[in-house]
Amino acid sequence: MAARRADTQAILERLQQMYPDAKCALNHRNAFELLVATVLSAQCTDARVNIVTARIFPKYNRPEHFAALTVDEIGEMIRDCGLWQSKAKNIQALSRLLLERHGGEVPSTMEELIQLPGVGRKTANVVLSNAFGVPAIAVDTHVFRVANRLGLADAKTPEETEQQLMRRIPRALWSQAHHWLIYHGRQVCHARKPQCGECPLLPHCRFGRQGQKKTGSQQSPPRRNRRSGASAPKS
Repeated sequence: MAARRADTQAILERLQQMYPDAKCALNHRNAFELLVATVLSAQCTDARVNIVTARIFPKYNRPEHFAALTVDEIGEMIRDCGLWQSKAKNIQALSRLLLERHGGEVPSTMEELIQLPGVGRKTANVVLSNAFGVPAIAVDTHVFRVANRLGLADAKTPEETEQQLMRRIPRALWSQAHHWLIYHGRQVCHARKPQCGECPLLPHCRFGRQGQKKTGSQQSPPRRNRRSGASAPKS
């Protein structure tokens, strides 16, 4: 069940208060560096990606640089990122495609971005939002988890989550809300052990309230048989 409009507004206001400086955590200086960094971030932490790109970007930071390398050469540079073999192939291929079709420049539309190898809606939205200032909601694992737990979305896929968030959140806040949800997922609403008891959003969170009820029932003392004083049998 999706959150009520009043709850949605309250959630967004509280997230803004909690994370006023939330921004893209991937270090980059231009749209192409952000594109490569975002491709590398799949199943890899932003902190690890920043370590890798700090080695690469001082020398390789344009499509022509990567297009001139072999897949094996790119792979050696990014071996400490997950899925490095497929990422190396995609980085080489998208670099060559940018040179062939876009004059070496990263396109600024969703339709063109998702035609690039290894670029899906999430990566495209990250680039659109952070490189071109286009309002967008990139649904990564944190956004998907937090949005559905809070009731901002009630979806089974990232694509459905994105569409529902776009309908519920004012367009002017799409890019900011994306970062707020990521920060909350990293700092409080963890996948395995969410800190529901310490979360300021608990009054508005269906997942957290359900968890608190379950925890409370588990911690309640066992019922006693009035006659014998023994614990009541489990139902």
